[in-house]
Amino acid sequence: MKIIVRWLLLAAALLLVAYLYPGVTVSSFGSAMVAAFVLGLFNTLLRPILVLLTLPVTLITLGLFLFVINALMFYFAANVLSGLSVTGFTAALIGSLIYSLCGMVIDVAMERIFPPK
Repeated sequence: MKIIVRWLLLAAALLLVAYLYPGVTVSSFGSAMVAAFVLGLFNTLLRPILVLLTLPVTLITLGLFLFVINALMFYFAANVLSGLSVTGFTAALIGSLIYSLCGMVIDVAMERIFPPK
């Protein structure tokens, strides 16, 4: 139940990103749900590999390159999906920042709604 609620909230967060920033558009809530799922898959499967491969650059930039990796995941998801579109890399960067902030708020709320046993 917790996973489904989190997935629905992340899809709503993606709609919020599209509402707040004009460079990101989502066609429907169904598209947002698919996009949230694909973003979760990319962040689970591809992000750790990219973080490992770019570790020297990440260390030199004191971790700021992780924002670029998040933007790339957002941009890749928009290129794969037809219901999510991003106008460029800057839009992907700003969209991924807003989406990450929403994700952090959702994670805190989920911990309060569904406390660990």
